[in-house]
Amino acid sequence: MTRHETEWSTHLYVVEEGNVTRAKATLDTTTAQFTGDGEARKNPRDPQVHEIGDELAAGRALADLSRKLLREAAQEIDENEGMEPRETEPAPARLWQ
Repeated sequence: MTRHETEWSTHLYVVEEGNVTRAKATLDTTTAQFTGDGEARKNPRDPQVHEIGDELAAGRALADLSRKLLREAAQEIDENEGMEPRETEPAPARLWQ
């Protein structure tokens, strides 16, 4: 069995302006970059707790990033379906489960 190891860098940027908090999550895979966006809006009657808006916006940005990364993986699976395996091991039913 071969081993593949890599390190990907993720950055999360959060900005609050008035009652709106926006977040951007970026992932650099060294061969591609993905970006996810998230937003949270505070009701003017809610108490001023910055962490809540930060967490909601960041969570939504990471969820968006996750959806984009999964969509990219699914597309690559479809593009590589039917290709000959690189190793001599028996090919699985699908590339990734």
